[in-house]
Amino acid sequence: MDNEALPPITVIDSMLAIAPVAAGKLGHHTVLKSPGARIVVLAFSAGFVMKDHMASKALLIQALDGRMRLSADGQIIDLVPGGLVRLEGSVRHEVEAVEDSRLMLTMIG
Repeated sequence: MDNEALPPITVIDSMLAIAPVAAGKLGHHTVLKSPGARIVVLAFSAGFVMKDHMASKALLIQALDGRMRLSADGQIIDLVPGGLVRLEGSVRHEVEAVEDSRLMLTMIG
């Protein structure tokens, strides 16, 4: 769903099915793009670390499965299914998969 016009309702039956976990690497799956927001599912194999970086937009980070450790602004946050973290775009952060995990990343703005 790139820059094509979106219907009034968009349904994604299973974000997990779209984003399989592959051993030793990070999967990056754009699920939805719309004006003002982009949703990506990141799939991490256990032990994978997404090194320190920052985004240009505000982020909502929600664990879909597994368990991850998010380091941001001097804090360490255990991210588990049902948890939600908001980061301003200028906040540097790192994500480590403690076990095979997937997170939903919503970029706002």
